[in-house]
Amino acid sequence: MQREQLADFVRRRREAIRPAQVGLADGPRRRTGGLRREEVAMLAGMSVDYVVRLEQGRSSQPSPQLLGALARALRLSDDERDHLFHLAGQPPPPSDGVARLARAGLLRLLDLLGDNPAMVISDLGEVLAQNRMSTLLVGDQTGHNVLLRWFAEPAARAAHTPAEQERHSRQHVADLRAAVGRRAGDPEVAGLVARLEAVSAEFRQLWSEHEVAVRRADRKTLVHPRVGPLLMDCETLVTPDLGQQLVVLTPADADARERLDLLRVVGLEEFPAQAEM
Repeated sequence: MQREQLADFVRRRREAIRPAQVGLADGPRRRTGGLRREEVAMLAGMSVDYVVRLEQGRSSQPSPQLLGALARALRLSDDERDHLFHLAGQPPPPSDGVARLARAGLLRLLDLLGDNPAMVISDLGEVLAQNRMSTLLVGDQTGHNVLLRWFAEPAARAAHTPAEQERHSRQHVADLRAAVGRRAGDPEVAGLVARLEAVSAEFRQLWSEHEVAVRRADRKTLVHPRVGPLLMDCETLVTPDLGQQLVVLTPADADARERLDLLRVVGLEEFPAQAEM
């Protein structure tokens, strides 16, 4: 671990990012154009004290999970992310494990889509990153698997109307079936399917029907506990290798736009139930 080089790299990358690039307001008392340490800590889900010690070269060796979160918070390119891992004495994510970290280009798109909810999801349903509006709409899902939550946790369906839930279940399973075909023999895929079969009779039934369909576009109603139902159009854009998906939600009518604008004003608060997009 190259502590001094790591400290300098993290500090310089932090100072190079403007708050607006990550969906934060500049604020009237900001003395520097970059992010504050507490803002990096918030975006990465770590303590401010750890960020301070990291920049002072006094930290313990960061884990791969922490480095991934830091790379997302600092909006590092793929090369910068790999450099961060090298400085920390950790091997960079291998080419077959890139789906565990959101690609730099997709993270920049999340920032550009600031007024519309969007998230990056792996082809196996793991939420890799969200923008602020996505978090406001469905809560913090980063690090969770959409499929496991949908079939194992009833609360995950709270934001969807009963009339739409069966359709979403079928879509989840059909999309996973397509991923299984692309990644035949992958133990990670087989493990996810086994876990889903173990926790859900509904999944076992749908899986046995062998429906296959890559999800690309949809229209759904999301019921938010503060602003009510929003009719949203959902577009799913995939990377060339189909390993990651950028899911973007846009209001389907004027009422949904008004409710989304209201949600932006209300701001981030605790949700009585966490939902899936």
